[in-house]
Amino acid sequence: MPVIKEERHLIVPIFIPHQGCPFQCIYCRQDKITNQSTPVSASFIKNTIDTSLKSPRFLSADIREVAFYGGTFTNLPLAKMEEVLGAVSPYLEQGLFNSIRVSTRPDSVDIYRLELMRHYGVSTVELGVQSMDDKVLTLSKRGHTARDVINAVSLLRRHGFKIGIQLMPGLPGDTESIFNDTINKVIELNPDMARLYPVVVINGTELASMYNKGVFRPLRLDEAVRISGESCIRLEDNLIPVIRIGLMSSPSLLREGEILAGPWHSAFGFLVRSYIHHKKIQPLLSGFTGTAEIGIRAPMSEIPLVRGYKNEGVRLLEKKSGMRIRYIKSDNSIPNGRIEVDRVNQDAGYLLQDTGRKF
Repeated sequence: MPVIKEERHLIVPIFIPHQGCPFQCIYCRQDKITNQSTPVSASFIKNTIDTSLKSPRFLSADIREVAFYGGTFTNLPLAKMEEVLGAVSPYLEQGLFNSIRVSTRPDSVDIYRLELMRHYGVSTVELGVQSMDDKVLTLSKRGHTARDVINAVSLLRRHGFKIGIQLMPGLPGDTESIFNDTINKVIELNPDMARLYPVVVINGTELASMYNKGVFRPLRLDEAVRISGESCIRLEDNLIPVIRIGLMSSPSLLREGEILAGPWHSAFGFLVRSYIHHKKIQPLLSGFTGTAEIGIRAPMSEIPLVRGYKNEGVRLLEKKSGMRIRYIKSDNSIPNGRIEVDRVNQDAGYLLQDTGRKF
C-alpha cells in the first residue's frame, strides 16, 4: 500500500483584536489573549510576513496561508479591508502563499464583502459561533442568533468559501446537554473545520465581575476535557476536523492574576486528545479479567497520548482496569490509531501466546 504523505500546513497569524467588533462580549479580552493592542497596518502585515519567510517552517510547508484572527474582519471599513488584504496580495501573486483566511461574526457577512475577499484571495472564513442556543448567545451579549449562523454558512457555501466554526462550551446558561445540541446543529451545517475554546474567566471582563459575585461558575478542568473530548469525537466521526482545542498561550494572558478561573491548562489540547485515545483503549482491557499485568504497544508517535500528561493516563488506566501496566513500548508495525495489549506472565516475565488486541 503506498504511503500517503501528510501535507505540512503553515499559517502566519495576524491579529486584529476587537477591530470591527460591534459589541463587547462578556468573556472577551482579545488584547490579553493575543498580546497585541495596536491597530494593524499594511506595514505591520508586511513586516510580519517578511519575518515568516525566514522561518525554516516556511521552506518546509506544502500549504501556506496568512490568517486574520480576532475582531470582526468583515465589519472593518471597506478601505481598511482593502488595505490589509492588499498588503498580502503581492505574496500570493509571487506564489509565496496560497491563500488568506479570516474570522468574523455570523451576522456580518454580505455578498459585496465576500466578493471583495474572493478578489483578494481569501479562501476560508471562520465564524465565531460560540453556541447554537439563543439563550446562551443572549446571556453572552453576542448580538446574533443561531439563525444568523445558518444563513451565514449558506451564503459562504454559495460563494465557494471553506467554512470554520468556532465554539465555546461553558458560557453562561450553557450546560452539557445544551452544548451537545449545539454540536448536533453544527454537524447538520457540515462545516469544513471547527475549533473548541472552553470558557476561561479573564480579568477585566464582565464575566469576571459575574464570577466574583458568585453568579457564574466556570467548567472544572475535568468537565471541560470531557465535554471537549466527546464533542471532538462526534465532530470528527462526521468528518469535521477539529483544528484547535483550547486558548493559545500568550505572555500577557499568562501574567499572574489575568486568568481568574476556568479550565485553563497550557496543554489543554493534549489533555483532550489523550482523553479520546484512552476512551478507545479502555474497552480492550475488559478481556484480560484475572490478569494482573499487561503491556501496551503503540506507534511511537502515539505513545505520549497513551501515557497522558505527566503519566496521568497510565495511572487512570491502572485504576479503571485494576491491572498494572508493566510497559508501554513503541511498535511502528501497528497502524496509527491502533494499539496492541499483551498479557504478561507474572512469574516468568514473558508474553503469553494470545497477545494482540487491536482497536
